[in-house]
Amino acid sequence: MNDSGELEKLVIKAFDQADYSGEAIAEFKAFMNPNEITMAYEMEYDSAQGSGTTGSRMEFKKVKPGDLTLEFYLDGSGASGELIDVQEQVGVFQSVTGYNGDIHRPNYLKVAWGSLPVKRCVLKSASVAYKLFRPSGMPLRAVISANFTDNSDDETRVALAQDQSPDLTHLRIVKAGDTLPLMCQRIYGSPKHYLSVARANGLDSFRNLSAGQQIHFPPIEK
Repeated sequence: MNDSGELEKLVIKAFDQADYSGEAIAEFKAFMNPNEITMAYEMEYDSAQGSGTTGSRMEFKKVKPGDLTLEFYLDGSGASGELIDVQEQVGVFQSVTGYNGDIHRPNYLKVAWGSLPVKRCVLKSASVAYKLFRPSGMPLRAVISANFTDNSDDETRVALAQDQSPDLTHLRIVKAGDTLPLMCQRIYGSPKHYLSVARANGLDSFRNLSAGQQIHFPPIEK
């Protein structure tokens, strides 16, 4: 529940812009919140095996986009005290998460619920299982099983990863009070590389940095 005591429902918002700018073009709100949410992630490695050895050294490459798995329960029998049209709600879910002819691809999605981080994603797969029917064949209950996968631009992924390893390339914005030796200390663990960084950025003087200036920090040997 939120601060007002009202039950907060999981919501999926659809966007037609890759950067999620502007207002959501549609949304789907869960009839009943899921009992379980599965967030899966995977690391990618290069395996390097020396000649004549039985083991391998796993060299880290990247964190692959993660998956989010949810199940939505829809009840149109009235047992919960609220009547809904199950087929209509399934249609709303498919419209919000599915293919958008205006952008020639599925919508860009945000999944949000309570204190969980808002997830930027796209629908990877979904299935609908109908559980109860009227004599006419109209479905009264359904379970939507949906699998979403991360959808973040490279800049966002780098910001979220906050890579600090000295063997990676870094781009930093100078803040008030920053000096090149101090910034090298943060990134490389030592201020001694400041002259190399100054040369890499074509700086005549490492002492005169301006707030807002971009500094490129090249990778160094460990």
